[in-house]
Amino acid sequence: MKKSLFVFAVAVLALALTAPVFAQSGVLSVLCTPQELWCQGMEEAFEAKYPEIDVQWIRLSSGEGLARVQAEAGNPSFDIWWGGPMDSFIAAKDQGGLLEQYESPNLKNINPDFYDLFVDKDHYYTGIYMGSLAFMTNTDWLAENPGVEAPKSFEDLLKPEYKGQIVISHPSTAGTAYTFLSTVLQVMGEEKGWEYLKKFNDQVAMYTKSGSGAGKYVASGEFGVGVMFSHDMVKEIEDNGAPMTISFPSEGTGYEVGAEAILKGAKNLENAKLWYDWAITPEAQALGPVFQSYQAPTVSGVELSHPELLDVKLINYDFTWSGAHKQEFQDKFANEIQNAEMDESGVMKK
Repeated sequence: MKKSLFVFAVAVLALALTAPVFAQSGVLSVLCTPQELWCQGMEEAFEAKYPEIDVQWIRLSSGEGLARVQAEAGNPSFDIWWGGPMDSFIAAKDQGGLLEQYESPNLKNINPDFYDLFVDKDHYYTGIYMGSLAFMTNTDWLAENPGVEAPKSFEDLLKPEYKGQIVISHPSTAGTAYTFLSTVLQVMGEEKGWEYLKKFNDQVAMYTKSGSGAGKYVASGEFGVGVMFSHDMVKEIEDNGAPMTISFPSEGTGYEVGAEAILKGAKNLENAKLWYDWAITPEAQALGPVFQSYQAPTVSGVELSHPELLDVKLINYDFTWSGAHKQEFQDKFANEIQNAEMDESGVMKK
């Protein structure tokens, strides 16, 4: 009898994780971390598919998003969190009680070669895009400084010619900068990595709140070099005509897997499941380049808009380790290296 009850309980749990989604009306509140144009485009495409659902979204950087999710534990103002590096989602999962467990029927769409990377084994989050970390250099600035070349390694960023010319986001607010920090620690080891980050901080002119925020300062020529995800650089070059060149660290570069998760206590749970399912379809992931977002998709059946951005030397980036230490490393950077203060424009002054 007890065995029968156990089997029944397991069957009920499996059904709850994969049950079909029925709600197609009402409201859906989205915490959106990618750029606003993509957030807006996703809203419009989803509402076109489900016209009875009113999507309401707010754009927050990954650091802000995680802090908001943590502060609202058990009573979230958002239903689903879409976008931003996976280590923030790992940190949320590890804290417990923040994310809803959900096994989407559309996981069958995930690229089988990277399934274990893109899909959380406990089904708290799923990868929705991928992008590599890179350096961008203003070509006009290079022309004005004969003999200076675009950086090709992490060590190059410490050269005298780059002092006061580097812009990057802050790891306390942006997943881009945290990916940079974690990449350095994984490439160099923690002791040498933290020593490097202290030297690197002396080279930085300013920190921005969002990961892509550095782009406009390098594009305008205000500063020479920026550290960002390569797909954000492509946007500046192709869509804004910025005079920039992209280079990658020879030691190997880190990368992000942007993820999505339903928040525990979501007030519009069935609508959140609809978005979650839709976001891992070829239909939805083909929309990125339409809205000037050039990340690689995580599902099969979508052509890469810029395959060269992943045809680089990638490190064996440890998302689990990075996510587990995120708060610790953010605090260490702020307390021991740079506790930048943000002004009204979103620039974090040193």
